[in-house]
Amino acid sequence: MKLDKYTVGKRYGKALFELAIENEAADAVYQELLTIREICKEIPDLGNILTDVRLEGAEKKAIMDAFTGGFDGIVKNFLLVVFEYNRSDDLPFMIDEFERRYDEMNKVAHGTVTTAVPLSEEKKHELEAKVADVFGYQKASLTPIVDESILGGVIVEADHQVIDGSLASQLNGLRAALSKK
Repeated sequence: MKLDKYTVGKRYGKALFELAIENEAADAVYQELLTIREICKEIPDLGNILTDVRLEGAEKKAIMDAFTGGFDGIVKNFLLVVFEYNRSDDLPFMIDEFERRYDEMNKVAHGTVTTAVPLSEEKKHELEAKVADVFGYQKASLTPIVDESILGGVIVEADHQVIDGSLASQLNGLRAALSKK
């Protein structure tokens, strides 16, 4: 049975996270994975190249040696296992799963904040602090989204929860209440 990329990513990411915790190296491994994520963004076809059946084994190995040259220990071994099992194109999913577990361990919430106008950095940081407090996390990292259709206020989505304080939502609620009378 062939597994989808998300399932593969979850399994490998979980295994790497558990190994990193066991070796008390979660922070170091996470930093190296961030570097790998950047490399994957700079060379988006890297995973496809390393799994391409048209390339000779020696060619792939040369590319892999260049790729893993800057890493050592757990991360290098992880990359070699991923390469050996022909899963290099699933690396971003593996990194995402590791990061999800790492953030959960460090009580960091990720989410979005939607506003009608762009937020200043100061307001964004203020909102992140409030969201972290409301959801019981030590820190929140919110990606700003501008959507003029909400008219005003904010919509925060984090930790699989939504706080809708938008003016559009409030007006729709008022309309619904008035139409019932």
